[in-house]
Amino acid sequence: MHSDAAAIQSGSRAAVGLSVHSGWAAFVGLTLTKSQPVVLARTRPELVESFTYKFRQPYHTAERMPLYEAREFISGVEEKAKTLAQDAIRSMQLDLREKGHTLTHFALILASAKPLPSLDRILASHALIHTADGELFRRALTHAGEYCHLAGFNVKQHELVDTGCKTLDLTAAKLTARLTAIGKPLGAPWSQDEKFAALAAWLALAVRTKTKS
Repeated sequence: MHSDAAAIQSGSRAAVGLSVHSGWAAFVGLTLTKSQPVVLARTRPELVESFTYKFRQPYHTAERMPLYEAREFISGVEEKAKTLAQDAIRSMQLDLREKGHTLTHFALILASAKPLPSLDRILASHALIHTADGELFRRALTHAGEYCHLAGFNVKQHELVDTGCKTLDLTAAKLTARLTAIGKPLGAPWSQDEKFAALAAWLALAVRTKTKS
């Protein structure tokens, strides 16, 4: 009986799913073998120069600064995040290439927030500050994925499971069980973030396959 790893087709296309937090993200590289998902790699790269509150929560930090200083600080954090995100995606590309796979897509899980207003209005609202922190790192990952010539696929977090059920023709229970099972070869912990990232990557490849068929 062959394992999932042994069944992976050489030269297959792969996607990396991205579940974002303040200052870091869960990366899960995944391919499809006979339309079934197989996890190839996972990482949890940091997207800040120092994993401290100051940089992980840049808008919170900027709240206490004059506006011109806040704008410069946030810009610096975002530029560093872009560089680190590019490095992380390149590293995933090389890792998968060595395993015989081509990374073609990045799948980003989005928040449900409305477009953000100007910086002064963001810093005047605690709720918007929380939202803006997350969006900064999502922007950095989107930029990095495009910079690395990957096709983008976005899905809102609150729509992720429902979209998965509809696209993959699975019940919620079966989808949950499948997401749990595909992480077992990697060993614990196989977190909710990683399951969601894997699902986003799965959807990116499944949608591409349906489009091509």
